[in-house]
Amino acid sequence: MTTAERFDLVDGAHLALVRAGDPDAPATVLLLHSYAQDRRVWHKVLTVLPDAMSSAVVAYDHRGHGESSPADRSTATLDQLADDLAEVIERAIPHGPVVVVGHGMGGHVAMVMAARHRLLAEHRLGALVLLSTSVGWVAEALPPPLGKLFQDLHAILGPRLVDEVHRRIDKATTIGLRWLLLGDDPAEDDVRLVAEMMSQHWPDTVATFRPGLDQGALDVALEVVAGLPLIAMVGEKDRLVPVGHAGRLADALLGHSVMVPGAGHMLPLEAVGEVVPRIVAQVREALTR
Repeated sequence: MTTAERFDLVDGAHLALVRAGDPDAPATVLLLHSYAQDRRVWHKVLTVLPDAMSSAVVAYDHRGHGESSPADRSTATLDQLADDLAEVIERAIPHGPVVVVGHGMGGHVAMVMAARHRLLAEHRLGALVLLSTSVGWVAEALPPPLGKLFQDLHAILGPRLVDEVHRRIDKATTIGLRWLLLGDDPAEDDVRLVAEMMSQHWPDTVATFRPGLDQGALDVALEVVAGLPLIAMVGEKDRLVPVGHAGRLADALLGHSVMVPGAGHMLPLEAVGEVVPRIVAQVREALTR
């Protein structure tokens, strides 16, 4: 069972946040979704993880995503998302170690937060689980020509016609996203959810965030989080993040890597049976540090 709440940030924006599990558990698992998606990507983990071990679980929509406040060019950056994460840890999870699980861009947000808020990271960050996270930035977006078309339509004719175009090409979009983001034989419910999330964030979120996603201190972040318990996981069929990136991240951070056979980029949906046991292991590790 999950409970939803509104988390107000100090700058007046708000985040749509959900909680599951035992609120009095000694550790909290914090789930960070990727670019142009939202917290729904974690629905399977939110269901399974509290039954796997006694833990509190929190997930939220990044600003500019899902049901959280919109972002503009000044706030659509890794630095801002990292500062939002720091606020969530300080004020929404006031005690105990936090095991951060980042999918794609969410992994980068976690690492940049560690670089920008070193004291907080040293005292509260218990472990990291990085899912489908690249060593450098990978443009997790639809092909540029389609993006150009949608941006032009939006600028000239407004959102109503763009919404109509979304509906008309929904089948083609779904097929394309299935190939791009999912691995072998994905569940149809997963395909539909991925198509729905991407469509809801296309093109505005993609266009707003893309320029600011290269501007994070990832090199510094790698130094800060090195030595933390870490697992980097990647799908064998991930077309956005090469399999070797998980190994490179694990080597840089003194952790270890896992390749999930047959899976694509959407490990929170495709590989919950492989992901949850690794999260549980990281929580146990965090509690013994």
